[in-house]
Amino acid sequence: MSIPTEFLVGASLILGLIALVMLVLVVNYGQLWFQAYWSKAPISFLELLGMSLRKVNARTIVQARIMAVQAGLGREISSPKLEAHYLAGGDVPRVIRALIAAHRADIDLDFDRACAIDLAGRDVLDAVQTSVNPKVIDCPDGASGKSTLSAVAKNGVELKIAARVTVRTNLQQLIGGATEETIIARVGEGIITSIGSAESHFDVMEHPDTISKAVLQRGLDAQTAFQIVSIDIADIEVGENIGARLQADQAEADTRVARAKAEERRSFAIAREQEMKAATAENRARVLEAEALVPKSMGAAFRAGRLGSLAPAGAERGGPETGGV
Repeated sequence: MSIPTEFLVGASLILGLIALVMLVLVVNYGQLWFQAYWSKAPISFLELLGMSLRKVNARTIVQARIMAVQAGLGREISSPKLEAHYLAGGDVPRVIRALIAAHRADIDLDFDRACAIDLAGRDVLDAVQTSVNPKVIDCPDGASGKSTLSAVAKNGVELKIAARVTVRTNLQQLIGGATEETIIARVGEGIITSIGSAESHFDVMEHPDTISKAVLQRGLDAQTAFQIVSIDIADIEVGENIGARLQADQAEADTRVARAKAEERRSFAIAREQEMKAATAENRARVLEAEALVPKSMGAAFRAGRLGSLAPAGAERGGPETGGV
């Protein structure tokens, strides 16, 4: 029984097409497949083809998977997970390097948390390195234009202090935790409060470590992305006597107030004196006016015949009675 020629031609075309596809895959992805296979991180040709269709950089995914397997991170970091993080906009190589550094330092950091930190905009590799090798933060920050913190003890003397804060990354609070600026602000607030509660600036200068201990006991690293390792006083200087200056300013202000009040009382006394003089002049005018009315009244009474009736009644009857006797 002979096979139809059309069938043979069709089968040949299909086999040729399959061979062509395989040749294209081998040419494009053969090197990556071979590299992954011999690195014990095998990836099939279909997965590589799917990466190209999804516009994923296959070389980046393959190299990241090889690094993870060779570092002993296990096979749970699969190609689909790496692709998903790549498509989400994450930095796949940096996440893998961070996981390798955490694994070498025996830090508990899994792939999902590392991806979340990376997608949150934080540098996950720098966070792991800071967790392994703590970094030092100047307080106050030099970018603020200040080199020291200013605080005043109870005796009124100003102290200028520069501190250095050693911190390590808190990976559990890295997502949503406060940044370095919050640490600097909290430490500065704690130092100022501690100095302000000291009886004298001599106590602070004799035992500057008491400030560090008091600040550390406040738990200033709560809800932050860092854990405070230590707080060290780098420099301390004596400034102005703020208390004496404030007392002098207050005394001068009190003097001004007293002068103002005295001037007010003097002005009131002068005004009162002028009022009394005016009242005296007015009364004198009334007296003169009354004195001027006396002759006038007497003349009017005389003309009316009322002036004689003002004599005593006995004197008027005395003449006849005396004459009769």
